[in-house]
Amino acid sequence: MTDLSTVEPGQVLPERTLTVTRAMLVAYAGASLDRNPIHWDERFATSVGLPDVIAHGMLTMGAAVQVVVDWCGDAGRVVEYSTKFVAPVVVPHDGGAEVVLGGVVKKVEDGRATVELTATCEGRKVLGRALAVVRLER
Repeated sequence: MTDLSTVEPGQVLPERTLTVTRAMLVAYAGASLDRNPIHWDERFATSVGLPDVIAHGMLTMGAAVQVVVDWCGDAGRVVEYSTKFVAPVVVPHDGGAEVVLGGVVKKVEDGRATVELTATCEGRKVLGRALAVVRLER
């Protein structure tokens, strides 16, 4: 957790890597009620033109904002969050997919910090314009 009184633009949040597995996708499908077969059935996914099973976009989005939550220490401090899905996270059966997550403080004003998040898989950006606004003051 960061001392939020010292946050300034340019501060880099600790990076983390999430390994997304097929088992994780099945568990997420059950929890989210998004049981679309593109997230668990390889044969179906490829039949609709995908390279393989793909991760749920909301799973990727949630994993990215967790970097901010870990950094600020309280999910309740995240007052805004938005992103654009720009590429799927393809999850092969063997080994899964590694998503590298990080962020940098872009702006601090009026007791809030705007954090630009990054999410890449195999060197390719999977989220674009990912911004989280964090309330710095209690």
